[in-house]
Amino acid sequence: MEDRFKKFTVLINRISRNIQKIKSIEMGKFGLKSTQVSCIYYLYRYNGQFTAKELCDICDEDKAAISRSIDFLESNGYVVCDSKTEKRYKSPILLTEKGEELGMQVCEKVNAVLDSAGGWLDDKQRENFYEDLKLISENLQKIVDKIGG
Repeated sequence: MEDRFKKFTVLINRISRNIQKIKSIEMGKFGLKSTQVSCIYYLYRYNGQFTAKELCDICDEDKAAISRSIDFLESNGYVVCDSKTEKRYKSPILLTEKGEELGMQVCEKVNAVLDSAGGWLDDKQRENFYEDLKLISENLQKIVDKIGG
């Protein structure tokens, strides 16, 4: 019988490490860190004007990490914060022209990596694969919640 624990944990860890290495190397060329990449990617990909709170949710990052990323992106001219409200956290974050250009480049890199990593999957296989990953993630979260983590 195969060692399910070893296969599961080693493969998941290896995938995670390789994703982090790719992000670090490829996105480092743009001078960006992981959370900054996620902010740019989602703002560009969904042509959105998300608030910091919405970016926290979509990027699955905490408020402090998103806040630091927005500060960096704003100070480097990639985004502007349309703060019509007194709560900056609830104000729309918009890509500048410079941010749009960067977003396009980031999306091209992300798509190239995804195509290289799983381009051999057809749409149905990819859909099933992601659904399986989602179920595994949800089940692991339930276990964490149950044991008090």
